[in-house]
Amino acid sequence: MTANGVRNRMKNGKKSDVPTTTNGDVIRDEEFKVRDSPLTELIQSSLHIRAIYNIFVVILLVLFCDTVIYDLVERGKQYLIDRINIGLGVIAAGFGDIRRGMKLWMYDFCVAMAFYPLLVAYAWVGKVTRKYPVLRPTVIMLGILGVIGVEVAAAIVPVVELGRKHLELGSSITVTCEMFRYMMKLVSVSVACGPRCLSGNLPLPTFKHYIYFMFAPTLLYRDQYPRTKKIRWGVVVFHFLEVAAIIFYNCFLWERFIMPYWSDYGKERTVEAGTLVRGMFACVLPGVISFLCGFYCVLHAWLNAWSEMLKFGDRLFYEDWWTTSQFSLYYRRWNRVVHSWLRDHIYIPLAPRAGRPLATYVVFLVSAVAHEVILALSFGFFYPVLLVEFGLIGVVMVPLTAKSGQLFPNVFNLIMWLGFFIGNGILWSLYPMEYFARRNCPVLETDSYFIPKSWSCPEVILKPNWTFQNPLRIIRT
Repeated sequence: MTANGVRNRMKNGKKSDVPTTTNGDVIRDEEFKVRDSPLTELIQSSLHIRAIYNIFVVILLVLFCDTVIYDLVERGKQYLIDRINIGLGVIAAGFGDIRRGMKLWMYDFCVAMAFYPLLVAYAWVGKVTRKYPVLRPTVIMLGILGVIGVEVAAAIVPVVELGRKHLELGSSITVTCEMFRYMMKLVSVSVACGPRCLSGNLPLPTFKHYIYFMFAPTLLYRDQYPRTKKIRWGVVVFHFLEVAAIIFYNCFLWERFIMPYWSDYGKERTVEAGTLVRGMFACVLPGVISFLCGFYCVLHAWLNAWSEMLKFGDRLFYEDWWTTSQFSLYYRRWNRVVHSWLRDHIYIPLAPRAGRPLATYVVFLVSAVAHEVILALSFGFFYPVLLVEFGLIGVVMVPLTAKSGQLFPNVFNLIMWLGFFIGNGILWSLYPMEYFARRNCPVLETDSYFIPKSWSCPEVILKPNWTFQNPLRIIRT
């Protein structure tokens, strides 16, 4: 094992599950090496994948032209000038009050920076008390309480501020995701450097490397990472342009295909059940396109742009989750950045003590709670639709597809994609329904942050003179 932190757990051609030990410090390792993201390799090596990429670009252009022509023909040139319906309004509204969002981000960044001198001070305490073994439990407890205090400090201000006064959706998601990113990185630094502060066998990272880790596209701390030789600024610009284009694309989908169905939800006292069902099915295709674009935007374009700027060599942020037929593999491959952190800092420490099933459940629970906190603070209400879909139904599908997915891979890959389509259609329906119900329905004293308002306003009714019939009777006639 090399001393620079780039370690390989491959022994005799097989990956070792045993933690690596260096000078008395146990370091659970993740293999880092220079490699591209799967989609980068596929787009560069396969003309077929490049054609699919181009198809998505052409779809955006065609939808854009269709919107402009429709508004010009139906509503006139002046309407087109005053309010072109291509998502710009959603972008402006979604990232509103960006100065407040920047202040909250800067607060978390300052907390993360303040952690480094605290780490140095803790190392000094560890050095001074090293001669007194009786003080070791007290010093360890001091370090644990210190980390908990910093984690609470990083979370308390954004949570209280967003709960007190709602920030627009795009800005809120950015602030809450950054909050969790810093908190997870601080845990990783603490786990890696805490034993060093007590033993003194390994030096603490330099402040320069500490800052590098805070911006590096990984949540696992290492003393060094594999680096590329130079920065390709053309690649950086290209990926950031992709990010901007996808944000525009998603906002365009929202304004063109989602808002027409749900923006008036709650303005009328009643709504027909058939209207809701039709709206949900209409949101299936925009929802899954948004799902794929969101994945590409964050886990490919955004992380690859930062990797290129920082010369970060390991860009395996995800694997080919789209080909899997097992939900367990999907959860592992979808987001390797977060999965690796959950594995190293929750599953591996907990599994030997509590058993693998309980450790797995705790991992899902922590992930589900984090996602729900992000959504609740971003939307301004608690509505655990994502928790039910992925935290309950998805978890149930893990054992159900463990063996059957191997026996019938094509069938269960089809079932998985069917679930993605239906699930995203539901997400892109229920969250907008609740969002606009809270805006359009009358304010009541009984309104609650945790009770969905869309369940009671408006009243869902059946179409007049419409009744269910036995389909067998229809076939006979």
